[in-house]
Amino acid sequence: MIDIGDKAPDFNLPASGETAQLSLADAKGPLVLFFYPRDDTPGCTKEAIAFTGMEADFAALGVTIWGISADSVASHEKFAAKHALSMPLLSDEDNAVCEAFGVWKEKNMYGKKFFGIERATFLINADGTIAQAWRKVKVPGHAEAVLEAAKALSA
Repeated sequence: MIDIGDKAPDFNLPASGETAQLSLADAKGPLVLFFYPRDDTPGCTKEAIAFTGMEADFAALGVTIWGISADSVASHEKFAAKHALSMPLLSDEDNAVCEAFGVWKEKNMYGKKFFGIERATFLINADGTIAQAWRKVKVPGHAEAVLEAAKALSA
């Protein structure tokens, strides 16, 4: 389990949008990396739309936003087009990056156990260290809380 002050695990994943692949080294400055369970589900859609709506506020601070799920790039492209999402969505189909960040967890829904992505967000400093970590994220107000942490980071 990674925590504040730890070096963020490096990755290189296929991405939606204009860039075919993105790695931690491609982030120029601080990075918000949000992990979400599935494209086009209610909570994930609300979270992605909230981050998209605040993207200019993050950009003004020099902070980039990327989302990661286990969905394919094709699924990400449809999700982004349907909801006018502007940030890259990275595809971690083998869950290696999710495991490295400690968000690939056993879940329990209606008495059935399965593995999936726990909604989590990491604010990563320009030097690649974890500045802030939110786990078991509840969507309402989350993007705003991340923006406040990003403001404190740049202060």
